[in-house]
Amino acid sequence: MPRFYCPLPLAIGALIDLPDTTAHHVFVLRLEIGDTIQLFNGEGGAYVATLTGISKKQVSAEVKVFLPEEVELPYALTLAQALPEASKMDWIIEKAIELGASAIQPLSAQRCVVKLTAERAEKKMAHWQGIITSATEQCGRNRLAHLGNLIEVQKWLSQQDMHKRILLSPRAESSLADWARHHPPQAVTLMIGPEGGFSEAEEQLAIRQGAIALSMGPRILRTETAGLAAIAALNAAWGGM
Repeated sequence: MPRFYCPLPLAIGALIDLPDTTAHHVFVLRLEIGDTIQLFNGEGGAYVATLTGISKKQVSAEVKVFLPEEVELPYALTLAQALPEASKMDWIIEKAIELGASAIQPLSAQRCVVKLTAERAEKKMAHWQGIITSATEQCGRNRLAHLGNLIEVQKWLSQQDMHKRILLSPRAESSLADWARHHPPQAVTLMIGPEGGFSEAEEQLAIRQGAIALSMGPRILRTETAGLAAIAALNAAWGGM
């Protein structure tokens, strides 16, 4: 059953006109009147709806059934990712959403090759939000992950964060796997550096601000691998898989 994000009030029996983006997908999939689709608005649960009208300018549907099931992780998990090269960020965000990340925080770090102007950053944010929406639709989640504004790592570290910050570093003496085995499930933020990692100054600042430095083992992982592997490791240790 096709699933679509629909940022509208949804209730059983409601007759709604689908947003333009959703209507476009209906046309692309060549759905017909009477076909069923699944809708979610990010407020929890999903709804089964039946298409009642399809025209060139509008697609309408009637909401039939509420599905209360959720597949969210039992703990909040933020991926704070320093900008990687090219389109790697797209892939990282998509897979992080599939693995259950509840927030994505893009960071600008000293060794980032990519430097975005304010205009380009705004366009990237809109693009990444679209990736979050598509990945959420695909993987069966009913809540959209929060996307933080791109910010320099130093400024971000100075902000208060209720989550435990974990700095992944190949220089750390303790491993993430060992730490997770000895701590209960809890809200965490994983800090991932760009190609070349965070600078020593950035790592020291993070530690002074309370971050825990942990490693992913003896092998050096690429930036697009490290965060996803860390999320998977926490999910395995804490029962989130």
